[in-house]
Amino acid sequence: MLRIERLKVEVGGKEVLHGINLHLPKGEVHALMGPNGSGKTTLIMTVMGFEGYKVTQGRIYFKGVDITHLPVYERARMGIGLAFQRPPVVRGIKTRQLIEMCAMGREVDVEEIAAALNFTEFLDRDVNLGFSGGEMKRSELVQLMAQEPELVLLDEPESGVDLVNIALLGRAINRLLGRELEPQEGTSLKELRKRYARSALIITHTGHILDYVPADKGHVLINGHLVCSGNPEEILHTVEKYGYEECAKCLR
Repeated sequence: MLRIERLKVEVGGKEVLHGINLHLPKGEVHALMGPNGSGKTTLIMTVMGFEGYKVTQGRIYFKGVDITHLPVYERARMGIGLAFQRPPVVRGIKTRQLIEMCAMGREVDVEEIAAALNFTEFLDRDVNLGFSGGEMKRSELVQLMAQEPELVLLDEPESGVDLVNIALLGRAINRLLGRELEPQEGTSLKELRKRYARSALIITHTGHILDYVPADKGHVLINGHLVCSGNPEEILHTVEKYGYEECAKCLR
């Protein structure tokens, strides 16, 4: 679904990512962890194609297609969706209108999608105007559910959200990713996900979202280097016990 090879990225003339290699298969959820300022947001913003993130080396492939230099709108049309950590306020545009635009011409039941996230009362308000942190996160997910991307990029979905809303967001993310599928006789859940489920790369500091959206693999990014990949629960346990300093030993 996503293949990143030897990726180097500059922001404001300074190299932030130093030769990133990351492969995300179809139907898998990967967690991206690391201390503040390590380059996590830079990585997903580069995958999405935002200006200001200059690729100086390497390639990004989505479904086998080189998208390294494609504009944002083409990547979105191909099936990549992003939920911001701090989404902007958009005055003069109602949330309902934005959700309909996210559907890109497909017929969607906006009311039904919003109801799944207890979001109906916000549909006719300006986008994110006066929204709390949790309400903004729900707004982002409603937009993604309308878009139905094949690859979902989530930047700290649990940031600024209380425990009740984290559980709600977790259920919505699982629905978005198609992880509510029930395996048929003779078909494993892993095989079913490879066929039908969407892929996701989730940035998380606390790991709380992983209690509700289990990850298949975890990665640690430190100072722009991907220092280790493996079992996300084991990585979180190591970080909680020893801090990211223990992961940084791999870098040294």
